[in-house]
Amino acid sequence: MSHSKDKITIETLLSKAEGYIKEKDELEKIKEAYLFAKEKHSGQYRKSGDEYINHPLNVALILTTIYADSETITAGLLHDVLEDCDCTKKEMEEHFGVVVTRLVDGVSKLSRIHFSTDNDYLIEYYKKIIVGMSEDVRVIIIKLADRLHNMRTLWAIPEEKQKRKAKEVLEIFAPLAHHLGIHKIKSELEDLSLRYLKPTVFYDIAEKLNKTKVERDRTVNEMMQEVSDLLNDHHISHEIKGRAKSIYSIYNKLDRGKKFSDIYDLLALRILVDTEQDCYLALGIIHSKFRPLPNRFKDYIAMPKVNMYQSLHTTVFGVDGYLFEIQIRTYQMDEVAENGIASHWAYKEHKDASKLMQNTTEQKLQFFKSIMELSQDKMSSEEFINSVKEEVLNNNIYTFTPKGDVIELPRGATPLDFAYKVHTRVGETTVGAIVNNNIVPLDYQLQNNDIVKINTNKNAHPSKEWLNIVKCTQTKNKIRGYFSKNEKEILMERGKEALEKELRKKKCSIQEFYKEENQKLVFETLKLDNLDELYLEMGNGKYSPISVVRIVFQPEEEKEEVKIKPVVMKEDSSSDIIVAGIDRIKVSLASCCDPVYGDDIIGYITRGNGISIHRSNCHNLAMMEERCVEVAWSNTPASKYEVSLILYSNTNENKLADIIQKTSRMNVNIDGVKVVSRERVIVYEMEAYVKNVDHLEKLLLELRKEPYIVNVERLMQ
Repeated sequence: MSHSKDKITIETLLSKAEGYIKEKDELEKIKEAYLFAKEKHSGQYRKSGDEYINHPLNVALILTTIYADSETITAGLLHDVLEDCDCTKKEMEEHFGVVVTRLVDGVSKLSRIHFSTDNDYLIEYYKKIIVGMSEDVRVIIIKLADRLHNMRTLWAIPEEKQKRKAKEVLEIFAPLAHHLGIHKIKSELEDLSLRYLKPTVFYDIAEKLNKTKVERDRTVNEMMQEVSDLLNDHHISHEIKGRAKSIYSIYNKLDRGKKFSDIYDLLALRILVDTEQDCYLALGIIHSKFRPLPNRFKDYIAMPKVNMYQSLHTTVFGVDGYLFEIQIRTYQMDEVAENGIASHWAYKEHKDASKLMQNTTEQKLQFFKSIMELSQDKMSSEEFINSVKEEVLNNNIYTFTPKGDVIELPRGATPLDFAYKVHTRVGETTVGAIVNNNIVPLDYQLQNNDIVKINTNKNAHPSKEWLNIVKCTQTKNKIRGYFSKNEKEILMERGKEALEKELRKKKCSIQEFYKEENQKLVFETLKLDNLDELYLEMGNGKYSPISVVRIVFQPEEEKEEVKIKPVVMKEDSSSDIIVAGIDRIKVSLASCCDPVYGDDIIGYITRGNGISIHRSNCHNLAMMEERCVEVAWSNTPASKYEVSLILYSNTNENKLADIIQKTSRMNVNIDGVKVVSRERVIVYEMEAYVKNVDHLEKLLLELRKEPYIVNVERLMQ
């Protein structure tokens, strides 16, 4: 295709399109779109000085090189009209129909992006990509063609912008073209990006290629002749061509430390045959004469890449001892490899092109689903970017279930990632993995082509340790989701239990409390929507049971004091507390938050019961600031302080004896332990006595070390 702007006219475009679009009315639509766009862009010019219409015309022409359907080409011609011209969606729909307008609108969404930093730009960009993708994959194809023409005219903008655009293309657009299987566009985007990002490197490689061109061409022609004669002798109809390596792919190899002279696939052939069977026959015949290089054979026909790419790859010692990389594929495979899913084999088979494209997208492009799934998970923008770049756009590995289903995973993925990809329930109940008939640990890094069998147990549950093992962001979010849901249920259960216990203690009618008008009063007072929210807020300590009960059963003026309880301490209970400005006063520790020697504390002046000592973060003090007084611990602590602990386990196996034994070894007296919840995993509530905050911290640390303990928290009531 000519890159010269002067030679490109609507006639050039139509003549290319006529090569594979046979319907006259479709060609007419393309011409109509050109005239419509030309009129709308009238008087507009690009930075290169060209009339603006030259850009959409070039974009449409690029689309014909990958045999895009007529709707895509029409939308390509119109892709900037909604964004830059005086044209409404309604007007466009009247002229070109709903589908074309939707495509143009999709491209417009991607073009509206303004950004200040790379990160903000990437965040917005990926999100816009998803919007476009979720409706029709052709939006991305038009955007790729648009970006390719922009790269061809990148010389017209300042150098700093050139580098930014080139980096953007290399990180986002080229990988997208790769995942869509459009090799032609991918390759040119990469080369153009390198030219602007690292011009010295680019021209250095180009120069070296030119210097070695004569010798390379002679060697390649000789090898082509020998292979061709060989295939003719065996009556295999074929076409054979030398294949130029892109400058970017050579740069990549040099960047990985290879020498220019060592890059053996600079010499490359592509053999095209009629049938899949001929591919394997040709391979066998070539190997019978030219010795293959070990470990360089790849069969992408039996196992196509996710972007539908199919081909046999082998590297052989060819003429004069040179290494040749040879690709063998059918003509149809070649079209898909070069032109991606927009390829015109749909026309050849007389099927509906857009329908076939949509079906193919559904079946093959896990890539789209991966990004869509990622976007639905709650994650920060930074995480989203990294996961798209690492998990979706990088080289993935392909693993298999024992039945032969392919599971695509990022490099570094573990059997747990595999299990969650099969199904969340499989992931949650995983107890072990067998890879290629060998038992492996759950943190084993899976390799390409591994066959993975996951062992499950319906009573098993995830462990928080798994978060350090798994690779996929999506898997991490599913594991986090499991624990937050599980902990939420436990908190709600705890809140409900505490509320009803308080109602019984106060001899209040539980039925009365749950009457509709009383519930409504509680929800309005606390600004909550339902009982579940109330239980949750009580379970996590935001509201105490007594304050909730008081809303319904006690008038505002009768504010009862927070109940305090005597504590096992020295006879003179005030000896371990110093109250600011007061010498002798009755002091007791509040049972709602169980202060321990060394905690930050505050005093609350009760009515007729001295001062109750609370931890300074106790929620019961939130409404009582005016009656608080400064207090401090003295140098004579009591021997023991009571604490309430909640222990979350990851198993439904009763570990009570183990917990008691471990606690006793720490010189901690246990007043009682009870099981709070045991639906899927056991949660324990423990009352214990410790000497001070340090003693308590050591206890928490030791308990958390146990593999079956997920977390330990101090309880506030």
